[in-house]
Amino acid sequence: MSEEILINVTPRETRVALVENGMLQEVHVERASRRGYVGNIYKGKVSRVMPGMQAAFVEIGLDRAAFLHASDIVRPVTPLIADNGDATPAPPPPIGELVRDGQDIVVQVVKDPIGTKGARLTTHLSIPSRYLVLLPYSKVLGVSVRIEDEAERARLKDMLAELTAPAPDAAALGPQPSALSDNPSLERSPVAIHGSPSAAGGPLRPRSLGYIVRTNAEGESREALAEDIDYLGKLWATVKENIARTRVGERIYEDLSLPLRALRDLMRPTIEKVRVDSRETLERAQRFVQQFMPELAERVEHYPGERPIFDLYGVEDEIQKALKKDVPLKSGGYLIVDQTEAMTTIDVNTGGFLGSRNLEETVFRTNLEAAQAAARQLRLRNLGGIIIIDFIDMTDEEHQRQVLRQLQKSMARDHAKATVYDMSPLGLVEMTRKRTTESLERQLCEPCATCGGRGSLKTAETITYEIFREITRAVRQFDAKQLLVLAAPKVVNRILEEDSTAVAELEEFIGKTIRFQPEEHYSQEQYDVVLL
Repeated sequence: MSEEILINVTPRETRVALVENGMLQEVHVERASRRGYVGNIYKGKVSRVMPGMQAAFVEIGLDRAAFLHASDIVRPVTPLIADNGDATPAPPPPIGELVRDGQDIVVQVVKDPIGTKGARLTTHLSIPSRYLVLLPYSKVLGVSVRIEDEAERARLKDMLAELTAPAPDAAALGPQPSALSDNPSLERSPVAIHGSPSAAGGPLRPRSLGYIVRTNAEGESREALAEDIDYLGKLWATVKENIARTRVGERIYEDLSLPLRALRDLMRPTIEKVRVDSRETLERAQRFVQQFMPELAERVEHYPGERPIFDLYGVEDEIQKALKKDVPLKSGGYLIVDQTEAMTTIDVNTGGFLGSRNLEETVFRTNLEAAQAAARQLRLRNLGGIIIIDFIDMTDEEHQRQVLRQLQKSMARDHAKATVYDMSPLGLVEMTRKRTTESLERQLCEPCATCGGRGSLKTAETITYEIFREITRAVRQFDAKQLLVLAAPKVVNRILEEDSTAVAELEEFIGKTIRFQPEEHYSQEQYDVVLL
């Protein structure tokens, strides 16, 4: 499979596209005026504790207060032991026991503000590198579930355990302080603990921290993991210093810019080229790649062409298509993608596809193609939350299983965590996809000023009858010799041509003359009734 990363940089906007076999799969946008906040760490202040929601609102310097749920606050883990001996995590204590109004707290953004909702926060800090994720308030050593080979999982976990094992003289230092204390307040724990030197006067050893091995680490060497551990250790030392001196409402740590983030998360051996159309960004990218993935450094190159890089690869056209509701399929069928506040729905239709055998075979082929297309659209449009795909009804259970497998297989290449559930008797597939930022449409578009985001307009006929009712209402309340109606040309033309008889009857009924004046700048639903 041929994969390329394209980076387009302008003074106020940066865009990154992931292209597989010449087809756009992902596009990410970052604007200077509105950078994302996910991954950033802030020193905040609890502005309001909401016991009924088991949550608190925290001021971190953004336009809206951010949301912190009790389950996202670091606390001692005390498992519940069931009768059968199984241990399950205890539910979080009341939010009032975890934080209080006016308390200073160190938090990390896990979800950007979306719509009217503020950012989502956690105190379980995590800092990613190329192959690892550092969990400074945990001692967990884990491996990404996306690495499915059990032998490889064991190899990586064993290497990580060796690299983070305490030195032989660690016992002489006495017991290391826990990352958690009885008091969950971050004024005393865990920042104070991890922000302090060890008893020996040096930094905490790697094993006092937690790590998760990322998918990118599959097949990597011990040296690569060791370099990442060293890098994360130095970075965490800097973060601890910033925690000590940063004031409330200020940022402690900021995640990488979009181009470097893309290299960190998307760069892998299957990427043939990374093309950057900015010399300055190219230099930063090359330094980053040389430091963290030197074996891939030669694949990062400058794009010097006069034609915009996104035009050359057809990315601009694909972005425009991704803003439409309908998605044509090669077979002649099509999808309708509808994003709402509560969920995203994808409707599958056969369209002009007639098939060559029978109806069941036609439906099956359309659904197979739709499963691939739906998975691509979710990545391309960055759709998340609850998603429902309405496949065309299939009577053959084997066909249903194959379509579901095709959807799961297509979603496997998605970097966002997704869970696909079984198909319902109605042919519906429910799934979830992790959402951390706004969808592509909501990043690039705003609700229509004409229809108010409804996606439809009242007809000229509907507006005509609204105007007639408004005239009747106005003459009953106010005295006037005649009335002037200002409306869109389409509405005025319809009134004068198709409803002229109705206007004459209305004038006779109210005993007044009505004049109509078209206004070019009026929208179809806009009108004014003026008393003269």
